[in-house]
Amino acid sequence: MRRMFTALAAVACLGAAPAPTSGGVALKALLSSTPAPTLSAYRLFKDDGATTPNAGVTPYALNTPLFSDYAQKSRFLYLPPGTHAVYRPKGAVALPMGATLIKTFAYPADFRTPGEKVRKVETRLLIHRRGGWVAYAYVWNDEQTQAVLKRAGKRLDVSFTDAHGQARQIDYHVPNQNQCKECHSLSGRIAPIGVKARNLNGVFAYAEGPENQLAHWTRTGMLTGAPAPDKAPRTAVWDDASEPLEARGRAYLDGNCGHCHNPRGMASNTGLFLDLEETRPARFGVGKRPTAAGKGSGDLETDLVPGHPDASIIAYRMASTDPGVMMPELGRSIVHDEGLALIRDYIARMQKPAS
Repeated sequence: MRRMFTALAAVACLGAAPAPTSGGVALKALLSSTPAPTLSAYRLFKDDGATTPNAGVTPYALNTPLFSDYAQKSRFLYLPPGTHAVYRPKGAVALPMGATLIKTFAYPADFRTPGEKVRKVETRLLIHRRGGWVAYAYVWNDEQTQAVLKRAGKRLDVSFTDAHGQARQIDYHVPNQNQCKECHSLSGRIAPIGVKARNLNGVFAYAEGPENQLAHWTRTGMLTGAPAPDKAPRTAVWDDASEPLEARGRAYLDGNCGHCHNPRGMASNTGLFLDLEETRPARFGVGKRPTAAGKGSGDLETDLVPGHPDASIIAYRMASTDPGVMMPELGRSIVHDEGLALIRDYIARMQKPAS
């Protein structure tokens, strides 16, 4: 059974490219070479708390997202009036100038009641300008009424009770602009990561009812050129036990590692490609020796050893919080217990390729 995604806040589905109003999105501010000092200056939302999207701003979700210290994430896409995204079978959908990806990170006080006492910590923007994409992080104040630009990043103390009733304390790291560039780098330029058609190919609970996102975007004019969802590639949902284990394991590594570990990413020199487009087992780690040994490998010799997670460098690095060992090296400060368990199970049950 496929997961149905919902926005963290109650949001309406706003069709693509409606006519702008006096209170509409401030496209001029988005396209300015100088970032606005506050998130509200862009008018992406109707309220200062960024819960109700403005016209042209549509919520979306990913089948398998990046793990970020258990933060809840709400995602939105703004498309300027008269524009649309273009389908691509590989990589992110093509987005027009002025398109803006919006992602808010938040923590409920208790994950057993995820809709109550939610603290927003930051909202990140990825804006498509004439010269390319730019990334900015806005940090929320204690009153949850305003988010302020933090180009140098910031560390925040975050505490919550997890889904198992355990108290957690997080040293949450808002990235600086250089760190945004590292994760979002594709051939040396900033680029979107998550909005791949295959990662959008899932059901979202819109205000008027659930619908596959690719179908919804096509029907509302947000997206052109897309095949029917059942004819399009699809990323598995990593924690949906009804889906095949191998597909979920590959999806998790794609979502958490593939943005760097691909032929055009920051880790291309490793020769370890963990994106879903890679189909050669040796390239996604099976029997592959690392390009550099030492502390990061834990004295292990192979990236991925079928049937043996304890002998696999990938599992070793996922289980670490040592800055010189842990992978991913940015975006988390604690181990993702459920993600690690999935990858260990995926490796344990993997069959050795025929020679």
